Amino acid sequence: MTLESSYSQHIQSLQQGYEKVLDASPFDSVILHSGCGLRQRQCDDQYWPTKINPSFSHWAPLTQSRVMVLVRPGQKPKLIMPISDSFWEGKPKVESSHFWGEFERIDCSLDSVVSHLPAAKVAWIGDDIESANRFGIPTEAHNPPALLAAIEALRVLKSEYEVSCLREASRIATIGHAKTTELFLNGNHSELELHLAYLAATGQDATDTPYSNIVALGENAAILDLVLYGREKSERESTSMLVDAGATHMGYASDITRTVVRGASQAARDFAALIEGMNKLELAICEQVKPGLPYEEHHNLSHQALALLLLDSGICLGDASELVDRGVTRAFFPHGLGHSLGLQVHDVGCRLTDPSDENPFLRNTSTIAEGQVFTVEPGCYFIDGLLGPLKNTSAGELVSWSTVDALRPFGGIRIEDNLLVTANTCENLTRDNWPKQQ
Repeated sequence: MTLESSYSQHIQSLQQGYEKVLDASPFDSVILHSGCGLRQRQCDDQYWPTKINPSFSHWAPLTQSRVMVLVRPGQKPKLIMPISDSFWEGKPKVESSHFWGEFERIDCSLDSVVSHLPAAKVAWIGDDIESANRFGIPTEAHNPPALLAAIEALRVLKSEYEVSCLREASRIATIGHAKTTELFLNGNHSELELHLAYLAATGQDATDTPYSNIVALGENAAILDLVLYGREKSERESTSMLVDAGATHMGYASDITRTVVRGASQAARDFAALIEGMNKLELAICEQVKPGLPYEEHHNLSHQALALLLLDSGICLGDASELVDRGVTRAFFPHGLGHSLGLQVHDVGCRLTDPSDENPFLRNTSTIAEGQVFTVEPGCYFIDGLLGPLKNTSAGELVSWSTVDALRPFGGIRIEDNLLVTANTCENLTRDNWPKQQ
């Protein structure tokens, strides 16, 4: 199926979904506003780059500020594009032209936008409330919670068009991961240099990435969301690198993590074996994914698998079930197994209920269904703030602290793939699109 035909089907499905949503609401139509840059500080005139409203991106792959999609039952959607004569900023380039024919396009001055909007019962979805007020949208119609929740629910199961965009986003990201791995293993580079090399390899600016890249060397790999890039090259022959970085394609995101190690020391060899064990663990979890299973069940099974790996690696002692029951595995693996993925990195619709108390950071509590796209990202870290308190409890006797001390300089491991759930199993969007030479 061509991009044009899959997009046409995507829009038809969206139109039908929105018509059902509107029929159950007090609104007759809805405006999806693309967004605009926010001022960084009140004391100056600098603005953050515009982050496009994902509800808008669900319809149109445009990155231009102040554009609107107007959806009305039984009518072709309108794409309202205010004309700007500003000489301060340029217009973003369009990645593809496949979508124009699905809209009634209206180019007009900002002052005349209101003449193209419905007179009443129109909802506004977007962050630019100043524009909503300017166009006469009443306060109660600004992001009405019930309508917004129903619209976001339409993003949970991905269309064929969306899957094609997600595949491409994953493919682009794998190029960056392959490049940073090559540089790390064959030279001495700082975190900043590796971050910039990733951007160059993927053809992205830092504002294009779906989230701030995490590039961590050595102990820094134990900081889960490190986005402060060191300028200094590592002086260690034996060290590790964790890169958590993605890419975007027509609004859709990928989110991939890899961990590698270099060096010939015994500790480096032990850490390499731990990475290989984590890789096998992650693949086994991916292979178990299929429709009908609770995602949280996979999360809990990953702790059982991690317990076995901790025992095999000599990091822990005793019995696997005891390591899980007494909270030892959660000191090494504190975050959730994964999250929904789509127009947002932590996409909507897959945490409709709270996780159990022992899994407070789990972002996906859905029952797995065909058409979902989510990440699987088990980890194993040496985080002082978690292991220190564990050491002072009775459960600390289950840990070989000398082994932990030997591996602590390598920080930790995370392996993350992006999965599409199919009829009976899943498609690995990450590994299936990895550069062939790798």
